[in-house]
Amino acid sequence: MTARFLSGFSKAPDRKTLRYWSRAADDAGNMDYAELEQLRSDAGALRERLDRLIHVADGRLAWPRAEDAAVEKPLHCDWAWRPPLFSGPVSPTGQAAVGSGTRFGKDTAVFHDCSISELTFRQIRNHGATDLAPFGARLDVFRFDGSFLSLVVDLPPDGVTGISRRHLVGLTIEIELERPLEVFARLNVRHGPNTEQIVREFPMNADSMSVEFDLAYTDLNEKRIERAWLDLIFEGPKMNQITLRDVKLTRRPRAEL
Repeated sequence: MTARFLSGFSKAPDRKTLRYWSRAADDAGNMDYAELEQLRSDAGALRERLDRLIHVADGRLAWPRAEDAAVEKPLHCDWAWRPPLFSGPVSPTGQAAVGSGTRFGKDTAVFHDCSISELTFRQIRNHGATDLAPFGARLDVFRFDGSFLSLVVDLPPDGVTGISRRHLVGLTIEIELERPLEVFARLNVRHGPNTEQIVREFPMNADSMSVEFDLAYTDLNEKRIERAWLDLIFEGPKMNQITLRDVKLTRRPRAEL
């Protein structure tokens, strides 16, 4: 299939396309505003598709390979997902003195309430023998004068569509800590003007830890669900290095009571 796909392209159209965009870039400084606006719109649409292709390609070509990095699904699982931060390269890849709300890729952000940020964040490559995710993330925290530090991950539309009070949402993280600290996970589901929140504390007894969120114990209005997101909350993170090697989410219907 791939060979047939690639054979549909000839070198001539490729060169023609490259020449077109090369000329456009060279002439952009002298174009009238109407033409420049249309060209900017076309370039933005093209860039979105190219960025999507590059993200998928880099993730699949990274080590470990994608066929070895599939998220293990529990019985009757109807959705499984690894956030883009752990499946392919994101932009920016890192930052020092991270401000609250800074995004790394479109799905993940760091939040805190420090008056002065003394923390760094960067995406890293995984190379361990047991690593399944191609990428990981590392937080280096120095002086910390805030009351909270969290990594927020937005769930994709297919993880929200069809979600109901019958579902159990599973979360597994692979984490390495320089010093012990408490780690909590909070699942947030917005439905209309309300947001349901379920908090779980990870048992800090292994590098790989799992928790489940049972939506049966919420007042979720299934007809008004808009979005969902996950907070990974780190308590007392000062003078610590937090390395997340993997984050995986799954969803399955619970057994009838």
